[in-house]
Amino acid sequence: MQPVGHTPFVGLLVVNRYSGDVLSNGWQKSHMTKSADCVVEVGMVLEDAASGYCGAVVRWENGLVVLEDRKNKRRSFPIGPGFLLEGKPVALKLPPRVPAHLAGPSTPGLKPKVADGMGSIGRTASGSVAGPAERAKVALPSRIYVEGRHDAELVEKVWGDDLRHEGVVVEYLGGVDDLPAIVAEFAPEKGRRLGVLVDHLVPGSKESRIVDQVTAGKGGAFVFVTGHPYIDIWQAVKPGRIGLKAWPQIPRSIEWKKGICDHLGWPHETQTDIAKAWQRILGRVNGWADLERDLLTQVEMLIDFVTQDHQQRD
Repeated sequence: MQPVGHTPFVGLLVVNRYSGDVLSNGWQKSHMTKSADCVVEVGMVLEDAASGYCGAVVRWENGLVVLEDRKNKRRSFPIGPGFLLEGKPVALKLPPRVPAHLAGPSTPGLKPKVADGMGSIGRTASGSVAGPAERAKVALPSRIYVEGRHDAELVEKVWGDDLRHEGVVVEYLGGVDDLPAIVAEFAPEKGRRLGVLVDHLVPGSKESRIVDQVTAGKGGAFVFVTGHPYIDIWQAVKPGRIGLKAWPQIPRSIEWKKGICDHLGWPHETQTDIAKAWQRILGRVNGWADLERDLLTQVEMLIDFVTQDHQQRD
């Protein structure tokens, strides 16, 4: 019998009578649970195993993933292993790049639309004609701010390709109260426009007065603030996509999202439950045909507003 650890060689053929060297590299961790690969998604609730910090994925960039906790505090962590998803160790992976769609001959743009969103040529989720793969562009000076994380996620899913084609960056707006300071710092002017989508903008409300103040102030001609008519952005998704004939009426004494989840029989006790419910709804959205017309109109108006000082770029 050969000594343990001795492996004879015959030419280039390795002959090993044993399953492996018990003293080889990595034996110290052989008993530990391995992390499963997990593609990162916006809204995914993760825990950093080292610090215990728990939050929902807001975005990722430059090898970092940004998590936001229930107090709206954010922290960045390197993408890779070291996270827990529903208590199980995972190694975060970036989503694969979407391959270019066939757009037919000489179709470089993204803006032309068809009425039914169907056809043999490739289209983006917003219904625009999908052009060939493009190199990353330098962002335009103009920006779009979207109030609410769920709102921003929906805009990214449906209009993300269009916005990247135009070079428009979408920023997250925590609340309308922050708008005056953002506008003052941004200093809008021609060629540097600011578009803002806010939640449930009601005439005569405090929020509407803030908007009036901003648009009447310095640079206000280059600021466009609009709002959707829904109680929450969830309502912008057609109810049929989640098996409802109409979104139910929730008493004001009940938090709206929790009331919706209760109506649907979904868990709703914690913020994690609400985050999962939204991901469940968002997962039913494949494109513009899954959304109500009022939201489509407002977002298209915002994109047109912030790009009107800039020529179409190839």
